[in-house]
Amino acid sequence: MRARGRFEDSLKSFLKGQVRREDALVLASATGVELAMLFISSLSIKMEELGRTITYSRNVFIPLTNLCSNKCSYCGFRREPGEPGAGYMELDRALEVVRIGEGMGAKEVLVSTGDRPEAKYDEAREWLRRSGYSSTLEYVLDFEEKALSSTRNVMPHTNIGLLSKKEMDQLKPLNASIGLMLENVSERLMDHGMPHEHSPAKNPKARLRMIEDAGSLRIPFTTGILVGIGETWEERIDSLIAIRKLHERYGHVQEVIVQGFMPEPGTPMSRARPPSLLEVLKTIAIARLMFHGSTVVQAPPNLAGTSRQAYLMAGIDDWGGISPLTPDYVNPSYPWPRIRDLSMETLEAGFELRERLPAHPRYVLGGWLPPLIEERAEGVVDESGLVRRELEGEPLHGSKSRA
Repeated sequence: MRARGRFEDSLKSFLKGQVRREDALVLASATGVELAMLFISSLSIKMEELGRTITYSRNVFIPLTNLCSNKCSYCGFRREPGEPGAGYMELDRALEVVRIGEGMGAKEVLVSTGDRPEAKYDEAREWLRRSGYSSTLEYVLDFEEKALSSTRNVMPHTNIGLLSKKEMDQLKPLNASIGLMLENVSERLMDHGMPHEHSPAKNPKARLRMIEDAGSLRIPFTTGILVGIGETWEERIDSLIAIRKLHERYGHVQEVIVQGFMPEPGTPMSRARPPSLLEVLKTIAIARLMFHGSTVVQAPPNLAGTSRQAYLMAGIDDWGGISPLTPDYVNPSYPWPRIRDLSMETLEAGFELRERLPAHPRYVLGGWLPPLIEERAEGVVDESGLVRRELEGEPLHGSKSRA
């Protein structure tokens, strides 16, 4: 079986850095020997431009609130007021978890909330008022200031939903990076019966605007797409191209996440079928070819299950944040792999697992970090911008705390 001439032409164009929608769709239709060519090409780009290193960030996940004004059909994070575990995490408890996490070697604190819960729920507004805050953002800012003042080496990465340019500018001095999943550029996914029907903040135009605003502010930014929530291949490709265009303009997209949908119990999509392994691997390979070495392609290891080594062969170069202490609150049914096990799997596939900060090396070394975060980063990274080997996964100031 031979590859189609059209497929070979499209692949050659991508290898030359010529990204066209029609060529990406041809790559997405790969079968048989074409799949081998696609994955070999993707892996070659990864090796040539980014080497054999696979990175991850050792973190502690702080969900300051799981109340959310959106109601995505697949979300395992959000809770309604009155449900068990719903509400805000108290400040003292959140700070305690950060300190324990730092004692276990974490250098990132992933700060997460639902999207503006006070816009929808009286309970959220009342908790904030009672606690002395006017908004969830104000609580996040206070928490991050206190977390920085009570630790020596952890650095926030904030992902709290849709933000204005002014709000991101407020967060910038306290953060190594900020994130927001684009998920998809298709407004069709907001139609009746679709997963974003009840999620006004998932409007793709608004999310693209936030990603662009982050670029204009020179904030290292994490974004990506979801695979398998009802989108078409055309919509996946259009989403990756939209991210690429913004990154070409600002250079701020530090990582593109390719996240396969996995069903969560108790959600409207709990019985939906996840995407096939082949769909996810194709998407990873196309993303790798589309971005070449200009940014990192990431996939969450807890959602990859026994297919993690296949993800490596498709061209990823980062596993994202992994916590030795806290669960993945966004995907609670899928626990993190042990970092030691992940390192062995990575090594077996011919790569080396290295720890990074919540900002990727080119941004650590390239003058993108605010002064307080830059000072912390300088104390823990080597000349490559990765965490120094002697500090990987280890307590940084003698703490022996364990959860």
